Amino acid sequence: MSPRHLSITGGTPLKGEVRVSGAKNAATKELVASLLTSEPVTLTNVPNIGDVEVTLAMLKHLGAKVTRTGGRVTVHASKLKTFAVTEAFSRKNRIPILLLGPLLARFGKAKIPALGGCKIGARPVDFHVEALRKMGATIDCNGVYVASAPDGLKGAVIELPFPSVGATENVMLAAVLAKGTTVIQNAAVEPEIVDLAKLLQGMGAIISLDVNRTWVIEGVESLHGAKHRVIPDRIEAASFAVAAAVTGGDVTIKDAQQEDMLSFLNALRRVGVPFDVQEDGIRVRGPARLDATTLETDVHPGFMTDWQQPFVMLLTQAEGVSIVHETVYENRFGYAEALARMGANIQLHKECLGSKACRYKNKNQRHSAVIVGPTPLVAANIDIPDLRAGFSYLIAALIAQGTSKITGIEHVERGYENILGKLRRLGAKVKVT
Repeated sequence: MSPRHLSITGGTPLKGEVRVSGAKNAATKELVASLLTSEPVTLTNVPNIGDVEVTLAMLKHLGAKVTRTGGRVTVHASKLKTFAVTEAFSRKNRIPILLLGPLLARFGKAKIPALGGCKIGARPVDFHVEALRKMGATIDCNGVYVASAPDGLKGAVIELPFPSVGATENVMLAAVLAKGTTVIQNAAVEPEIVDLAKLLQGMGAIISLDVNRTWVIEGVESLHGAKHRVIPDRIEAASFAVAAAVTGGDVTIKDAQQEDMLSFLNALRRVGVPFDVQEDGIRVRGPARLDATTLETDVHPGFMTDWQQPFVMLLTQAEGVSIVHETVYENRFGYAEALARMGANIQLHKECLGSKACRYKNKNQRHSAVIVGPTPLVAANIDIPDLRAGFSYLIAALIAQGTSKITGIEHVERGYENILGKLRRLGAKVKVT
């Protein structure tokens, strides 16, 4: 059970080594992919986090056999017993919508409850639904998604209005067993999606990444079992990098992958944070001074939206005026109010304070931030509202004067494995009360 109250006393530099876990955003989707075959699929480096547990519970509910030993999970979906995900899984996370393709492939029909996840924006599933309709599915949406494709899904050319990660994954999962070839244009190409494609290819799919953000999937008759190692979590790696830098620490982040973090590491360098890329990870040290910068979030290979919250925390301690333009989600600065209560100087604006194309231009959404620093932080009572904002609050507490009382830690534990234990091993003064 998640702790109800957490106490963090600030002022201690983080030092030592920490190993990042498997990526939440890869592991959960790859567990869903295991439903596409009646043979066993074994994943290793699976993180022990809330979202994985919810996903495994859904697979068991559908009839799959699940065995787990540490980070090794085997799913054997030889005989699924139902095509319907119950309301009990409603609003737990956003995984159920990705079950549409596998369930349509296995049953020709599917029933999915309303979605959940973090309160960071509307995150509509219109792209998902329209894409599957183009592939021949009939889908009715009245709080519950009821889909049918009695004759099977068919390949189609699908151009996404935005490189949505979830929609790309949904079409990919649906297309591998569809009849004919599916082309996904303006698709997402995040490392977690590439990792999903590698698993699917290992299961017998014919899938390739073409130029100009295009996935090409040739449908096959059936898929077989496979073994696959989940990639390390680049969000966790970046979060610990910021924590090391802003506390004036020295942390080696084991398994952090440079190739998946290029834009983040560039941003670190611009603000003056020294780092060394090593054979087995990345070492990050706290600088004598942090410099203000400007950045804009974007789809991969741009600066990841899930890096934005911890990086803003870093910018509160930088010299000068920094500007952050969020272009992926419209409500990603909801955490700024709590940081302001701790002493941060963060002003939110509805204007696009950047040059990148933005879906929220002139839409009355506060999606740009101006951060003036450095500002000393003081401890506060904080309730964590969502996963990524949660880690930012933990970082804020690590540098604040005094002891912060934090509730809602379960939101962080949805995506970070053994987060409290890892912080303690780095020297953080963390207590569960």
